[in-house]
Amino acid sequence: MSTVKRVLAIGGHAADMEFSAGAAIAKYTAAGAEAVLLHLTAGEMGHPRLSGEEYAKQKIDEAHRAAKILGGEARFLPYPDAGLPRNDEVAYQVMDVIREVRPDVVITHWRGSFHSDHNNTHYNTMQALFYAALPSIKRAHPAHTPAQVFFAENWEDMDDYVPEIYLDTEDVYDRWVEAASQYELFSGSVSGFRYRDYYESLAVMRGCLAGFRRAVTLMRPAEARISYWKDLP
Repeated sequence: MSTVKRVLAIGGHAADMEFSAGAAIAKYTAAGAEAVLLHLTAGEMGHPRLSGEEYAKQKIDEAHRAAKILGGEARFLPYPDAGLPRNDEVAYQVMDVIREVRPDVVITHWRGSFHSDHNNTHYNTMQALFYAALPSIKRAHPAHTPAQVFFAENWEDMDDYVPEIYLDTEDVYDRWVEAASQYELFSGSVSGFRYRDYYESLAVMRGCLAGFRRAVTLMRPAEARISYWKDLP
């Protein structure tokens, strides 16, 4: 991990990457990397007491606090929750961030989700990665190709998700909990889904399978997995 200088995590909503990949991000920053968490929407719909506008302001503030604890910074694109399109406009905006940040590692959603914003984030990000690598596309920053792309394990994105990389997170676990706890959503008071119970239990379960106390998993694109196996002696 010490060779990774910059990490870019791209989520459909504020909290998606923090809950699912926050511990991985904390591992990278603890090893000296810079991190940017790019939220394509605030994830502002569905609060039982606040309007969408009120909750968006709250979640933006929560995202900045959480990112700081993880050792990174939060950024946002101006799209509405439950209304993120899948098109070149979004892909080009994500591409511009990729070229500016120049990450060694990108983490985002797996496509196997029942949530349209998550699926659209996946496809917009993959298209953005393709565009970002093309020198013929002239933008403010030159072309860039990250060394690694990973998909995080998110409870809403589990259709055909294959836990491939198990990462020991015990050394950053408390920092991850502190970061995730900046979100009211983590407590379970916003949604009927028990986010904290789920992700804390998942960390223990994945740790059991890998021989760690706690762990998170990541998945690589199929072409990266094929390359990896070909490189084995």
